[in-house]
Amino acid sequence: MAKRVLVLCTGNSCRSVMAEALINQLGKGKYEAVSAGSFPAGYVNPKSVETLKRHGINPGELRSKSWDEFAGRPFDLVITVCDQAAGETCPIFPGKPKKIHWSTPDPAKAKGSETQINAAFDGAFSMLKARVQELLKT
Repeated sequence: MAKRVLVLCTGNSCRSVMAEALINQLGKGKYEAVSAGSFPAGYVNPKSVETLKRHGINPGELRSKSWDEFAGRPFDLVITVCDQAAGETCPIFPGKPKKIHWSTPDPAKAKGSETQINAAFDGAFSMLKARVQELLKT
């Protein structure tokens, strides 16, 4: 049975959705991930989808959603990817999931040229991919 993973951040529009797609593709059925936010933006940042596709990751059907949607559902692992979400009081997830924090800079806050913004998204993607690959070794 696949390990169930919930990836959390505040807006659920960039980092957590990229991590969700990475875990689902690289986990090859061993891991099944969903993502959510404490204050969901209500949209997935188009740059997140572009970045995933540019790196050969299928984004699937990503959407920004509240962590309340998953309250009461059991998870094996809960991963926070932003410092703000790590400090917030999460809903209760039964089964005592293992909690991990992957501090990742928010690429949506990047300013500058298209190249600089793309570099910020690529940087976040690379950080998340390395952490996912490390997770999958365990």
